Amino acid sequence: MSALRRAVEEYLTLRQRLGARLRGVASGLRAFTRFASHEGASHVTIDVALRWATLSEGSHLVTVASRLRMVRVFAQWRQAIDPRTEVPPADLVHARYRRKRPYLYSDEEVARLIRAARRLPSAGGLRGLTYATLFGLLAVTGMRVSEVVALDGADIKLDDGVLVIRRSKFRKSRLVPVHASTRKNLEDYAANRDRLLPRLKAAAFFVSEKGTRITHWAARYTFAKVSGQIGLRPPIRGPRHGHGPRLHDLRHRFAVRTLVDWYRAGIDAERALPQLATYLGHVHVNQTYWYLEAVPELLELATQRLEDQARKETAR
Repeated sequence: MSALRRAVEEYLTLRQRLGARLRGVASGLRAFTRFASHEGASHVTIDVALRWATLSEGSHLVTVASRLRMVRVFAQWRQAIDPRTEVPPADLVHARYRRKRPYLYSDEEVARLIRAARRLPSAGGLRGLTYATLFGLLAVTGMRVSEVVALDGADIKLDDGVLVIRRSKFRKSRLVPVHASTRKNLEDYAANRDRLLPRLKAAAFFVSEKGTRITHWAARYTFAKVSGQIGLRPPIRGPRHGHGPRLHDLRHRFAVRTLVDWYRAGIDAERALPQLATYLGHVHVNQTYWYLEAVPELLELATQRLEDQARKETAR
């Protein structure tokens, strides 16, 4: 193991002990050390860091900036031990992350997605039931994919009509009320699951045919596969899932539909927005305000509301 690789492992261990969540950082820095070793570099240099960050042809500036950022933070730590270390400047690559505009599924598209999921080939008959129910729950609750696959059987409080979210993105717990029809679908799924798999290998609510928890990667892959079958996305070719509407867009759809319904019903959406933010598990209401800018229909409805209020005040 090279000195640079040992330094990276020491750095990662230190950060993990301090409680850092190194999702993507560990694999990224290890890839950087492999590249540096191939280039004959024994320490971090700006040139090697930049060439590694731009290694993939056609990489977006945001991706390049992200790669340089993880090397820069490591280099700042390493420089105190190895003075030869060069720290890439923070302004070496200018990039700003832009959230993708949400794809708003129609009711018909959601129905087709669920029907196609139900037809998934399955040795034991559970796979189609699992993904059809999982996709349906995402559509009607706006939950994150990670939250749905993390649900345990004990988190499904059907008598109370709520789901308990314990492992949210920001480590905040919350209750998600569900409609009676959703409760019925969840009850049916649980009954069929227990009939097909009397002995589960996990406490998870959504399980594979092996009785193990469904992972969010499996959910995304299956979504991409099913979406390709019904024409929402290009068919999967090779290890990549392609481009097109995302599973996460079901969450966007829920948020947008809720806001549109509020505006059309005459509800003061801006005053009610904190309620939606809490339901969705947003830390700041600004995350929910983003939908007003990202969706033209919502922006139009909000503008119309302001114009109506201005006319009323003028008429007084």
